Amino acid sequence: MRIGLLGGAFNPPHEGHLELARLALAHLELDELRFVPTALSPHKEDPGGPAPQARRQLLDLALVGLDPRCRVDPLELERGGRSYTVDTLEALAEREPGTQWILIMGSDQLPGLPAWRRPERVFALAAAAVAQRPGAPFQVPEVPGLHLVDRWSGAPGELVPLPTTDLDLASTTLRDRLRDTPGEDPAGLPPQVLSAIRSETLYR
Repeated sequence: MRIGLLGGAFNPPHEGHLELARLALAHLELDELRFVPTALSPHKEDPGGPAPQARRQLLDLALVGLDPRCRVDPLELERGGRSYTVDTLEALAEREPGTQWILIMGSDQLPGLPAWRRPERVFALAAAAVAQRPGAPFQVPEVPGLHLVDRWSGAPGELVPLPTTDLDLASTTLRDRLRDTPGEDPAGLPPQVLSAIRSETLYR
């Protein structure tokens, strides 16, 4: 099994996340793509917003109509606390031995990889696929075991470029717009997600 892992707070989930998933599915020959919502990000202060389970429900709604290979894996929400990728990968490797894992991310995350917890262990367990985002150059960081390739073979440690995504969306900006202009519908949210945010009066 070749499985992509798209992690994040998804606070809220937006079209940029969905486009990243579509790129990964189109170019990586995945059997499955799992969205992995964090309980608490280890690299950012808690920005507030809905409780983790409410974020998970918004993510479930965002995936309606997306490729059937996509689903939510609640592993980090169930574990609680700060969500470290290395812990998640070790748990997945134990739970599903023999699976080939690849992390899906935007190029804005590349500079921070060396500061991840045990990055050498992360890339002993998984590969990474990276789509360039506007304003974030594709620069390969110095991480032991991580090396650039043209095509993912299924092996860990490989860094695979994905096509550029032109969607310049950020959850932080969307949260601010939802809070500061409650009468306007910000672009970039799936309609079913925006409807749930409005009906549940989230991000106020």
